[in-house]
Amino acid sequence: MPKKKANPVDAHVGYRVRLRRMLIGMSQERLGELLGFTFQQVQKYERGINRIGAGRLFEVSEILGVPISFFYEGMEGIQVSSESNGDQPAAVMDFLSSSEGIQLSTAFMGIKDTKVRRRILDLVRTISGENHVA
Repeated sequence: MPKKKANPVDAHVGYRVRLRRMLIGMSQERLGELLGFTFQQVQKYERGINRIGAGRLFEVSEILGVPISFFYEGMEGIQVSSESNGDQPAAVMDFLSSSEGIQLSTAFMGIKDTKVRRRILDLVRTISGENHVA
């Protein structure tokens, strides 16, 4: 039986739930406790496998301390069609919602000097073997 695939909108909302949860240092277990279910259900929400209903999303927004609109930020680039345009966007979202991705992004955003940020980006590209500079 094929694995259930997440709707792109549900996946984006779930990604934003995970992002916010991790930014405030809350575990899936704790969020599940506050919502009245298991961390496995939180995982399904975060992956977009299960859709978060309006009432539940309202509860999540209050628990995580953000407006509901937070979960829909960045939707402009989401393709709602069932056609996939490769695994790169999914891989990027997976990384950005990982502990290391959040820590790296937060630290990188703390660097105010744009020249330093550019040099760090060049260094990472060199280390990864990516030769082009954007």
